Amino acid sequence: MRTLFRFNWLPFVMGLVVLQSCSRNPVTGKREIILMSADQEIALGQQSHPSIVASMGLYEDKRLQSFISEKGMAMAKISHRPELPYQFNIIDSPVVNAFAVPGGYVYFTRGIMAHFNNEAEFAGVLGHEIGHVTARHSARQQTSQILGTVGLIAGMVISPKLAQFGEQAMQGLQMLMLSYSRAHESESDKIGVEYSSKVGYDAHQMANFFGTIKRISDNAGQSIPNIMSTHPDPGDRFNNVHAMAKDWQAKNVGNYAVNRESYLQMINGIVYGEDPKQGFVENSVFYHPELRFQFPIPNGWQTQNSPVQFVMAPKDGKAEMLLNVAQGSTLDSAAQNMVRQYNLKVLESARKTIHGNQAIVMISQQQPQQQQQGQPQQQQQPQTPANTVQLGTWLIQYNGLIYAIHGVTTADVFGNLYPTFRNTAENFRLLNDPDKLNRKPERIFVKSAPRNGTFKDIMTTLGMPANRIEELGVVNSMKADTPIQKGMLLKVIGK
Repeated sequence: MRTLFRFNWLPFVMGLVVLQSCSRNPVTGKREIILMSADQEIALGQQSHPSIVASMGLYEDKRLQSFISEKGMAMAKISHRPELPYQFNIIDSPVVNAFAVPGGYVYFTRGIMAHFNNEAEFAGVLGHEIGHVTARHSARQQTSQILGTVGLIAGMVISPKLAQFGEQAMQGLQMLMLSYSRAHESESDKIGVEYSSKVGYDAHQMANFFGTIKRISDNAGQSIPNIMSTHPDPGDRFNNVHAMAKDWQAKNVGNYAVNRESYLQMINGIVYGEDPKQGFVENSVFYHPELRFQFPIPNGWQTQNSPVQFVMAPKDGKAEMLLNVAQGSTLDSAAQNMVRQYNLKVLESARKTIHGNQAIVMISQQQPQQQQQGQPQQQQQPQTPANTVQLGTWLIQYNGLIYAIHGVTTADVFGNLYPTFRNTAENFRLLNDPDKLNRKPERIFVKSAPRNGTFKDIMTTLGMPANRIEELGVVNSMKADTPIQKGMLLKVIGK
């Protein structure tokens, strides 16, 4: 009886939610259910911004920051939500990306700024990101997930057969959410054409930039089935955006700017690729010039560096190692905080000295999360060595900070991998090699073509190596056989 009573009330409760949460979308004009208010969107953006800056860092270039703020505010004024407290920032990351969070916070990486070849390409992506904000995509995604999950739970209450396949049903719901994301990306492409065109830029250049994205993706071997991607295929977007730009310009005849030379001159000298001062890998060793330490990387392991942590992992994905700064002013407090934060059961703990630095070495296992009072009971999988997370942790006091190096795998193979973890962690040491300490980053420099010729010929004349012609072609949005006229501005890579 209780189950039936609960189910009978559910449509009524959901009906109240729907009635109280219906609002008109500022972009589409359609009434829709949104469970996040505009004030909540702004608050979420304000809360997210410090974490984004802390984890990724800002790229310090006053001229570029002034440019992105000026263009961003001009576009925000003609958008569907000009009243939001917009902020525009350049993130110190080599990844080619741009993203937005609710409330008007928009971010471009220095990596994507280095790959734009004119202001119109930038403006198209800027319009796309502002479109995510004005169309309330984050709020709509959250609402879809909440209502979809509630509906799924309701179905499980009344249908024991559906409950048996709850995990598969949840996976199906996640696939549905991917389709929402693809729809939102396509909608933002349309908005990007509209906004960039309204402020006077040629939206065809936005389409051309999707050609650059496709080359980056293809060269990195990142092609995945369209159904498993949250973004539409770049090749499809290239064609669709060109069609939308053509339609817009046919209906709104005018002169649309590209501004290639002025943009290239503005990014002259921008850092390209990884910045060595933030850490770099060479000959299977990780060096951090700013923090003055180094340690070896396990043979054949892949790495990923960010301002907050350095990650190493084998290709089979059965283990990983992480380096980050531990929370705590002493080794003991850092150990206590780590045990509490990750819900660990300590199996072994010992003090030792690692290359002159005081350290604590711990072996621990992560405990299952306890069921919180008031939450529905969930059947927990029996804990076995194959599904128990086991860690080897080295807390090392060095230059006023406490560094944590974790080796993580499952308990059944921990013993086999522990020597690998130990070799990396216990070779953490001072970096004093002047060559590594003074390593300079690569930068984009803008040069004039000295003569007529193909792109490949001109790059060779400008001293670029043959093995980087494709990379330079991507950066310049050109092919090896693209004809170049004398005096044309081109990007080269140097130090």
